[in-house]
Amino acid sequence: MSVEQHDQYLAEWESRQEIAESMIPIIGKMYRANGVVLKIYGRTLINASPVTLLKLHRYVRQFEKVELSIHDSFKVLTALEKMKLGPVRIDLGLLAVQFKNDTSGLGIEDFLADKLGEGIRQVHEQSTSEPRDVVLYGFGRIGRLLARLLIERTGSGNKMRLRAIVVRKGGDNDLQKRASLLRRDSVHGSFKGTIKVNEKNNTIMANGNLIQVIYASHPKEIDYAQYGINDALIVDNTGIRRDEAELSEHFLSKGASKVLLTAPGKDVKNIVFGVNTTDIKPEDKIISAASCTTNAITPTLKAINDELGIIKGHVETVHSYTNDQNLIDNYHKGERRGRAAALNMVLTETGAAKAVSKALPELEGKLTGNAIRVPTPNVSMAILNLNLEKETDKRTLNNFLRETALHSPMREQIDFTTSTEVVSTDLVGARKACTIDSKATIATGDSCVLYLWYDNEFGYSCQVVRIMQKMVGLDFPSLPH
Repeated sequence: MSVEQHDQYLAEWESRQEIAESMIPIIGKMYRANGVVLKIYGRTLINASPVTLLKLHRYVRQFEKVELSIHDSFKVLTALEKMKLGPVRIDLGLLAVQFKNDTSGLGIEDFLADKLGEGIRQVHEQSTSEPRDVVLYGFGRIGRLLARLLIERTGSGNKMRLRAIVVRKGGDNDLQKRASLLRRDSVHGSFKGTIKVNEKNNTIMANGNLIQVIYASHPKEIDYAQYGINDALIVDNTGIRRDEAELSEHFLSKGASKVLLTAPGKDVKNIVFGVNTTDIKPEDKIISAASCTTNAITPTLKAINDELGIIKGHVETVHSYTNDQNLIDNYHKGERRGRAAALNMVLTETGAAKAVSKALPELEGKLTGNAIRVPTPNVSMAILNLNLEKETDKRTLNNFLRETALHSPMREQIDFTTSTEVVSTDLVGARKACTIDSKATIATGDSCVLYLWYDNEFGYSCQVVRIMQKMVGLDFPSLPH
């Protein structure tokens, strides 16, 4: 390569980086002022760096065979900025590609009006709703990730306010330790922002969000109203209470109005967002968000069943170890789970296969399942071995799954990768319920084997937030349809 070519490539990169840098404040302003969440092929642009923005333009190759031009997306972005938008999710990448391929001859303003018009009207009807108070009951792995997600979403379109967390006091320096666990995470990295602790008032200030820390061992001990918290959605992430009677104890707390359980529920609605979302009714007081594995497999199972029909199948999960296991060999009431988690692959049971039918009744009795816990702290894999009603092949099945990930109502749940090099740590922080590893797909005749990656902590937490939004009455459309 000559010096001239080297300088040319570098100049091109710097030019694109400059455009990306000019896009960042527009993206931020549209979110903070109007609640517009911009994405590129399903990946959010909120708080993205210029380099991340350029990487997302490159990512579009997996769907369109060519990289998305930042010149094209910038043109659409500046046109969107001029529109009167309310809280809405808009895929900037899809719009840019559609406009580039449009043969109608419409200008950018008319094109966007045509693609977004009806959806924008729906948004303005909801944008006047009052914010809703949220309390995190428990502050473990899921609780802290939910806190990060709620804080990240602070803006005009955020109708959920994280007002408090409830924990049992662990010692004199409990508040500092809780704040430190929010600030630093061995798997998900440092908190993006600033955190301040006020021990006198038992509060944590995170990026301007004032969060009350309440110490209690039972909901009956709590009066949320004394902290100005009313009509609150209580997100129980302790896993202690699982059935309706136990979860109803939260209503003994003054100021609580609804409860969401971040674990499989025994006699309450189990919701996998994107699959049986319509089962959530305004009058529902208690709902379960099911398990991380159930959320990971059910959307893809629904897509396959709708398209090809599932006769029967087996689900094998290769799951990261969890806090329930022992670090070193010791007594555990569960079989095999007493052996050292970081040293062993541990064969255990999973209820995820049977739990699928709670969200997808048509698969009742058709699935079996097992789990292998492995020595990794996060990101798991589900292997679906399915017998189908219709025949297919690898190319046809992958094409269908790619389109499902991009254009179906479950595009927030299903992701798709064509990489031959992806490994588990690459999926840390993945916001969708699962990512289909297309290179590993096996499909012959009336059977197939699918490999689904999922961040069993963060991806699941994103699903929980989606249910929270629905429970408080937020149902902003994702555009373009």
